[in-house]
Amino acid sequence: MSNSVTVSEKKQFINWFLNRYELQKKEAAWLLSYLSSDEQLLKRVHFVDHVENLPKAILMSTKCVKKPSFQFKKKKRLGTDVESAYFDIKSFPKEDIYIGLYFKDCASCPEFAAVLEVNPLEKQDLAQDQLLSLFAEMFLDHTMKEFHKKELYVQIDQSLEDRDEERFAILTAELRKLEKDMI
Repeated sequence: MSNSVTVSEKKQFINWFLNRYELQKKEAAWLLSYLSSDEQLLKRVHFVDHVENLPKAILMSTKCVKKPSFQFKKKKRLGTDVESAYFDIKSFPKEDIYIGLYFKDCASCPEFAAVLEVNPLEKQDLAQDQLLSLFAEMFLDHTMKEFHKKELYVQIDQSLEDRDEERFAILTAELRKLEKDMI
């Protein structure tokens, strides 16, 4: 997955895609061809895995998958008319367009992977998820050490009751090492 896909790479991918797949709506193929013919527009086109929560997104599906044939989402509006998408793109050429393509084996297609870009909202979600994961890992590590510490106290008490000096020395050394690691 890349963050900087060139206009040339996007154009090559669209041509490759249109030569191999048939979209459920023929007008959607025309729209892709139109985007491919305009380099300024193509600079604003981004192929992404997920189009949810994006300001302006188009979802297109081929005949080989059972997904909605065409959806155009702008802000909170959703439409299925290719012409509406075309007129919006024509009217607002400086807005980014995020395109989600659904076709057979798209997840393992190297040509598609070469033009995939990270959804800017997913970047934020990924960073937040990584941070939460790190906090969870730190909390779990601390909890495990606290549990181990309590177990050591119980074993130390038992070694004192048993008057087992050797076991007491081993356990207190382990406790000191654990407490040092917890700082």
